[in-house]
Amino acid sequence: LPQSPKVLGLEARALTPQTAETDAIRFLVGTQSLKYDNQIHIIDFDDENNIINKNVLLHQAGEIWHISASPADKGVLATCYNRTSDSKVLTCAAVWRMPKELESGSHESPDDSSSTAQTLELLCHLDNTAHGNMACVVWEPMGDGKKIISLADNHILLWDLQESSSQAVLASSASLEGKGQLRFTSGRWSPHHNCTQVATASDTTLRGWDTRNMSQIYCIENAHGQLVRDLDFNPNKQYYLASCGDDCKVKFWDTRNVTEPVKTLEEHSHWVWNVRYNHSHDQLVLTGSSDSRVILSNMVSISSEPFGHLVDDDDISDQEDHRSEEKSKEPLQDNVIATYEEHEDSVYAVDWSSADPWLFASLSYDGRLVINRVPRALKYHILL
Repeated sequence: LPQSPKVLGLEARALTPQTAETDAIRFLVGTQSLKYDNQIHIIDFDDENNIINKNVLLHQAGEIWHISASPADKGVLATCYNRTSDSKVLTCAAVWRMPKELESGSHESPDDSSSTAQTLELLCHLDNTAHGNMACVVWEPMGDGKKIISLADNHILLWDLQESSSQAVLASSASLEGKGQLRFTSGRWSPHHNCTQVATASDTTLRGWDTRNMSQIYCIENAHGQLVRDLDFNPNKQYYLASCGDDCKVKFWDTRNVTEPVKTLEEHSHWVWNVRYNHSHDQLVLTGSSDSRVILSNMVSISSEPFGHLVDDDDISDQEDHRSEEKSKEPLQDNVIATYEEHEDSVYAVDWSSADPWLFASLSYDGRLVINRVPRALKYHILL
């Protein structure tokens, strides 16, 4: 697959697939430059010709710490960015719309390299004057793009986007109580339980929240030995959650029994910034770290198909019958599928394509975006 050395030419740490685009392979990347105007790069991957195409949108509001895309509207996205006012730096959040002609995937790069970058249209700010610095914005999965949650310092805030997203109304909120540095680092919205649950990370603790009344459902204290950086829900098993952090570990939890993790991975040698389940095949787990590596793991023993691909009886002729029974007695072994060493700097973000379940992107701080594919042999093994 194509390497795109320094595809951005600017420092970057924010990456998301264009969630609502399910046909073309497309990622959005936000830059983090102190010297230049910041930008959002729309990355289109043409997998027939192995070409990466790029269109640039200006994001003059400030350097981007987090980016997320609407699940319902291809043109809408949210960013968390730094703004300096009265010599104080505040991390703000806003919802934006890209120009109409860039909304759909599979664009070519503009022919003329000097072609002017287009600007984003500001739809609304998520007003955080009362709440502090925004760490991230998450959209209700499978939703109509009208509900979002933002995490600001020790507040979890649920917003309703109204009037075609031109207005964000604070619907409800909750706060972390207690001593010490209570500050959210990241959060994910569960696709299960009718989308009424959100999980958050703050310091070394994971918490679950019910979005209907903003009450706490579960709390995993000391989930990691150091700061928890990221978490993700298993898309196919409703109580399963993965987390990663500065103790170099990736842990898998069953939120019904939080005394200890179901499984722990210790493959990285530095902070793990990101963990992502594959959207279709939940045994595939992707992680990115400050050790400059991306690791693709096969966590099949705790996946929704621990005995391999479950086949309908009718599909199997008699002679195969025996073989399939043999296969299903022992859970399959977990293993590292591949370690990717294409980056030379901290990998701050990894994510799966929303259009092609076998394709993923990773982003390192030096602005290098790499697109990779699940090894073919494994793909066929999972599908068979």
